Amino acid sequence: MTQFGDQAFRKTSPKGRWPEMTYGGALSFLRRVYSRDLDDVDVAVMGIPFDNAVTYRPGCRLGPRAVRGASVQLAELKAFPWGMDPFDTLNVVDYGDVALDPHHPDTIARAIQTAAAEIIATDTMLVSIGGDHSISYPLLKAHADRHGPIALLQFDAHCDTWPDDGQTIDHGTMFARAAREGVIDVAKSTQVGLRTYNDSDHGFEILSSPWIHRNGIQKTIDVFKARAGAAPVYVSFDIDMLDPAYAPGTGTPVPGGVASWQALEFIRSLTDLNLIGMDLVEVSPPFDHSEVTALAAAHLVHDFLCVLAQKSGAKENKIGKL
Repeated sequence: MTQFGDQAFRKTSPKGRWPEMTYGGALSFLRRVYSRDLDDVDVAVMGIPFDNAVTYRPGCRLGPRAVRGASVQLAELKAFPWGMDPFDTLNVVDYGDVALDPHHPDTIARAIQTAAAEIIATDTMLVSIGGDHSISYPLLKAHADRHGPIALLQFDAHCDTWPDDGQTIDHGTMFARAAREGVIDVAKSTQVGLRTYNDSDHGFEILSSPWIHRNGIQKTIDVFKARAGAAPVYVSFDIDMLDPAYAPGTGTPVPGGVASWQALEFIRSLTDLNLIGMDLVEVSPPFDHSEVTALAAAHLVHDFLCVLAQKSGAKENKIGKL
């Protein structure tokens, strides 16, 4: 067994995996090798440990570390419900964290956008783990520079389209700014799970949590898929979209949300969309309990990667009724 373990830094290939103790070894997301060599890499997972833009409880700067730690069990077995190892076909690396200087907040957005643009320029898909939701603004700008106006599929308790002055770093205003600047194509964009009020919908399709509870999973999926069509789709998942019972470790929890199983169904439905990137944000470990929130976050990102593997032709081996 001496040839196994610590694959986060000992493994030389972004494909495949080897046995490792779930409770030991060097942490990376899903035990992927830490690397900034993106040759022949399909997806780079990058941490963005920033939370200076929160409006209530802080702590999500520690989110990337917690989500990596919670991902270890998912690196052990074949993926449920697909019955496949996504890394047989999908080359994924842990890119590490963006280097940020929180004492100079005017540099944050540019640092994130630059790092994202460098990855995207290599034809590598970027999956980002935050951090507060303000990080989505520079990420969207980097993706729009590459793909043009983006269809945003936003899973969230909050609209994040409240008024701003065009300069403030705030995790509740960035999507209004992105829409105003033409980064987001609101006619193709959907906000899923909202349960806070705004006087304007800014042109987004809004599927609130009560609407989801009344109409169900499949109808929700049908609406946001029809809305996006063939447009390039960027997925932004704020963990507070989940009810606090399933995600207590977040900065602005709102009762009445969806369960973790419902959120996973949404992510698993994305196979036929033109996916270009994803972020998972607002995991705040100081307010978490028994890793409940971090575990949900790790599963959501893991299943997004499985969707990408499925799109690339990974062979499934489903057993039983799913």
